[in-house]
Amino acid sequence: MAKVYVGMSGGVDSSVSAALLKDGGHDVTGVFIKTWHPEFLTCTWREDRADAMAVCAKLNIPFETLDLEEAYKRDVADYMIEEYKHGRTPNPDVMCNRFIKFGGFFEYARAHGAEYVATGHYARVETDEDGNTSLLTGIDTNKDQSYFLWAVPQEKLQHVLFPIGEYKKSEVREIAKRFDLPVADKKDSQGVCFLGKLEMRDFLKRYIEEKQGDVLSVSGEVIGHHEGAFFYTRGQRHGFTITKKTPNDTPYYVVDKNIDTNTITVSQDVLGENEHAYIGAVLENTAWTNGMPEEEKEYTCRFRYRQPRLPCRIQETEEGYAVTFTEPVASLNSGQSIVLYDGETCLGGGVIQKTTKG
Repeated sequence: MAKVYVGMSGGVDSSVSAALLKDGGHDVTGVFIKTWHPEFLTCTWREDRADAMAVCAKLNIPFETLDLEEAYKRDVADYMIEEYKHGRTPNPDVMCNRFIKFGGFFEYARAHGAEYVATGHYARVETDEDGNTSLLTGIDTNKDQSYFLWAVPQEKLQHVLFPIGEYKKSEVREIAKRFDLPVADKKDSQGVCFLGKLEMRDFLKRYIEEKQGDVLSVSGEVIGHHEGAFFYTRGQRHGFTITKKTPNDTPYYVVDKNIDTNTITVSQDVLGENEHAYIGAVLENTAWTNGMPEEEKEYTCRFRYRQPRLPCRIQETEEGYAVTFTEPVASLNSGQSIVLYDGETCLGGGVIQKTTKG
């Protein structure tokens, strides 16, 4: 059987992954990855590491700690802050997978003789008779995490295992109880891992100075104020103040923002009365698992986690790979990842360089 290094977070998903691999006869080593955490927030990494260690003791497998704090600060946290400073909406989970779990951890595991690395992601890998590996969605459609994995290249996917990708979350909990794991009833973590319960905007205020600006209606009228355009993302409906109200007001959504003028535009229609609807985007930093998708074929895509997949097409242009949606969408932001699918197969994706309006 194979030698496998499992990324252990101290949570139930990675713990069950390790248990399934051990039960399958593999030579398993659990590795807790220590990442960066801001000093002004309470950090639970010691407790999480202790939970991961307890699971490894229960399974009678070796346990190691890998310190990737410096890489995480540089490639995930600093990247995220800089993106917001430039008015973009980054996805730190994509960068964490690319540079940490399937970057530093992957390289560490392979250097120590591991044939495979495994994580607790809800996704699957499949290798055909020619040796080409594909990334597939998780069986649990509500938990499918393939969106965060689009940047993992083919040569690494060939050495990756996702043991729980074939199960639903409820089944994973039952497996944890069957193996009598000490984390069987531990709650799932939510949001960006190093933020905890802190709102993203409150975190960013530690690194980006507030700058009050105007809230505009779609007609250009000043109807309120905000704390700095870089704190907001299209589709957001809170965090700004509307001063010109009517008795029949419904929630306002951010439909546009301008970093140069420090203004945000809001509408009670999420599409901004269609003036701010988007028909597609041009991508940069693209990665395709098994080559460029076909230009004449209709695929589906998503630009947010758990978002219903949208019909789309893709073509290569002078500006880069351009994705066009079948129907206009709202709330599209530069910096977000667009991920393409062909049925259950995740083809890859890219980062939105610029959005295109109808």
